[in-house]
Amino acid sequence: MKRARRGRGRRRGWLVWLGPLLGPATISLLGSLLFLSGLIITVRTVLFPILRAGAAWWHQMVGTLLMEDWIELSNHLLGGMIMIGGAYLMFAGVRSFIRRTLGILSPTPVQGVVDSFRRRRELLVGPKIVALGGGTGLSNILRGLKHYSSNITAIVCVSDDGGSSGRLVTELGMLPPGDIRNCLLALSDSEATMAEVFQHRFNATAGALSGHNLGNLFMVGMLNRCNGDVDEAIRKMGEVLNIRGRVLPATIEHVRLEAEMADGSTLVGETDIVKHPSAIKSLRLSPAHPAAHPEAVAAIQQADMIVIGPGSVYTSVLPNLLVPGLAEALRNADCPRVYVCNVMTQPGESDGFSAADHVAALTENAGEGLFDTVLVNTGLPAEGARERYAKSGQLLVAPDSDRIRSRGLRVVEGNMVSQDEEVRHETSAVAALLINRVKVR
Repeated sequence: MKRARRGRGRRRGWLVWLGPLLGPATISLLGSLLFLSGLIITVRTVLFPILRAGAAWWHQMVGTLLMEDWIELSNHLLGGMIMIGGAYLMFAGVRSFIRRTLGILSPTPVQGVVDSFRRRRELLVGPKIVALGGGTGLSNILRGLKHYSSNITAIVCVSDDGGSSGRLVTELGMLPPGDIRNCLLALSDSEATMAEVFQHRFNATAGALSGHNLGNLFMVGMLNRCNGDVDEAIRKMGEVLNIRGRVLPATIEHVRLEAEMADGSTLVGETDIVKHPSAIKSLRLSPAHPAAHPEAVAAIQQADMIVIGPGSVYTSVLPNLLVPGLAEALRNADCPRVYVCNVMTQPGESDGFSAADHVAALTENAGEGLFDTVLVNTGLPAEGARERYAKSGQLLVAPDSDRIRSRGLRVVEGNMVSQDEEVRHETSAVAALLINRVKVR
């Protein structure tokens, strides 16, 4: 056993030595030449004698059964049958290999091998979509968009300071992982399976892990393995989840939200801002000018479409727009820029807001010119769901589209609300409307 290990170690040593000297392409070419040389020698010295002996036996057997004129035809027929049989075996082998490979790459493959390849090819050449936001709103939209393209870049706010994410920020000094985790799961090819694992939250019996989310802790481990490199940790986690696209933080700097409230008070931190009984008057970041993630800026510049929202207007959507580099890139972007307005109001953030009020909150805090189109829901959720939400202070956002148009913005209306117990955007309907904006550009 030890001798075998030493042998494998010596082989790896030769490869490590040859790699920098010759390069991978040269090594591959050299290996191919050696393989072909060995194959030619084997065929000439082993297979040819066997084939000649077999041909002589066949000729002798056929000669006893057929006339001389038919022998040549029988040879052609035999050769053709062998070729057809070999071609069939090759086709069956390749088809089996492809099916097994697809089964490994995708736990829930599309019907048929050809359909699966075609679908993956369509996604690879799909539009370049950038989506900005946070919370559950952004991840919900990503679930629909991933069926139209795998060229998706989700840009996520990093100002969360509550729950498991807030504890990890305080204890480890890392960026809040919660929204990043949600977006990674939303883009995953096997979302249903992985969500059950990664969204598990430890209960009170778990000691120090109590309240933590398993996906957040997985991110901690990946970050530790990548020596604190945030981008590499997110990329590795995306590989584990087999995502369609990528996820980037809006900035890699630690930022907090500061709000001026209607009662004149100033609050710091997302959790305290949302809990305060007074309405939010204005919002800013601390520090005020964090550096935008360079890859996020590049993605916006190269995008075929940019989606902003939906999500908590002040604590999920606006923080991205307050990053100066992202705001500048959005204003200069040469593609449709669509704000997806919320379906329901949110207590502590958008009490009594109409669709135009959502737009006003964004433009008054981050400035004009960040988007040119607003998606407004005109559908109604189930009556029972509306009544249940109303008891907690959440009302349907009024579609006052004329007020939005008066700002010089384009409005796209439609029934985009789900009919589930949880009132939210219907991902497939929103994705179809968004993709249509790219097609009519």
